[in-house]
Amino acid sequence: MTDSQAFRYDGKRALVVGGATGMGAAAARAVAALGAEVVVMDIAPADYPVAQMIVTDLADRARLDAAIDEISGPVDAVFSAAGIAGGPAVMRVNVIGHRHLLERLIAEGRLGAGSAICFISSVAGLGWQNHLPTLVEFLATEDFEAADKWVSAHEGTNSYMFSKQAINAYVARESYPLLARGIRINAICPGPTDTPLARANSWGGFDEQYRKAAGDVPPLTPEQMGNVMAFLNSDAASGISGVSLLVDSGHVGSSIGGSWEAGKPVIEFLMTQNSV
Repeated sequence: MTDSQAFRYDGKRALVVGGATGMGAAAARAVAALGAEVVVMDIAPADYPVAQMIVTDLADRARLDAAIDEISGPVDAVFSAAGIAGGPAVMRVNVIGHRHLLERLIAEGRLGAGSAICFISSVAGLGWQNHLPTLVEFLATEDFEAADKWVSAHEGTNSYMFSKQAINAYVARESYPLLARGIRINAICPGPTDTPLARANSWGGFDEQYRKAAGDVPPLTPEQMGNVMAFLNSDAASGISGVSLLVDSGHVGSSIGGSWEAGKPVIEFLMTQNSV
């Protein structure tokens, strides 16, 4: 395989969960342009051509199982991109449903050796290591229902921030057992990105001072995130697993390193806060 071919998806089937809009749609388009057959699963249909469109709800176990049954054939790359900002179903949509889908695909042999998984996490998931005992307890739940009951029984865990911390912990912990199956797992942690979800929740802007000081750097785009996700699930990233990769124009790194003092208090809060 030449260096350029390692980035391509020719002959591969990619499942993009949450691929109708935003970063998921950008990832779907990116891998389609690289030769993938793209299957999109989302609560609403995609408005662009895909090989297969499956409408479902990650918060509903029965509907999700029916959707998994619809996936046509084996899967080489999963992009776990669906997410919501809050509400009663935030953990089911952001974490529990994704985990259930992945575990079913793996158990049924439809996601096998040579495949890869990429989640969308967030800078909101920074500092997950500070809450590892709680996160491990949650991730030790056996199935969809047990995880949902655990969240109901633990105050403060049904939140966007805890969901992103859980994703980062899941990616780190699963890298070892999945390696034995020949499967890689990673995530991206986007900084503020211009997506419909971000606009609806007024998430943009905490990095605005940083970007302006760096020379009016434009806001991050879904396409930037989609390209990184496409790389992480490609053979070009075959040595990378268990990583939650910051894609934030260096905001977090420069804040921690001290070269960008103005942004440091925000990052310190994210790194040290107690979410539960």
